[in-house]
Amino acid sequence: MVFGMSLATYTLIHVIISLIGIGSGLIVLFGMFGSKRLDGMTALFLATTALTSLTGFGFPFEGVTPGIILGILSLLVLAIAIPARYTFRMAGKWRTIYVITAVIALYFNCFVLIAQSFLKIPALHALAPKGNEPPFAIAQGVLLVLFIVAGTLAVKKFHPADATTLTRAAANVKS
Repeated sequence: MVFGMSLATYTLIHVIISLIGIGSGLIVLFGMFGSKRLDGMTALFLATTALTSLTGFGFPFEGVTPGIILGILSLLVLAIAIPARYTFRMAGKWRTIYVITAVIALYFNCFVLIAQSFLKIPALHALAPKGNEPPFAIAQGVLLVLFIVAGTLAVKKFHPADATTLTRAAANVKS
């Protein structure tokens, strides 16, 4: 039992939250390429990504695992991304800081998705039963390269108008 739920139910909730975080994060990332803020989707991504890490800590403790370390790192990255986005409104250097930390948080979720896929999907598990074989390393390496490229592109392309600019532009249209 975890928080009054069976372990299977808790795991299902954790997985659903994780998949929502990954899906919304990919939408936000692709939105960045077009300089789109996607405010609602971004809030969903950041919230579910934080919940993914937090619910990950609710599983029975069997010592410090790579998952726990990654969960801590993800929360640290989000502790920078969220204020960069909402407190500092991505002004100046905070835009780049937000993009980089949001992309890292999404990468961490996708890294875990691949790791869990190799553990839980029989065909993948057969290719890398210990999780340190070449197919696993190749999959994670390709993911890392894709995220480095996507993150670099997002930093270059994501230049949303800030709220002040939008308010001034709306006021000028009304005049």
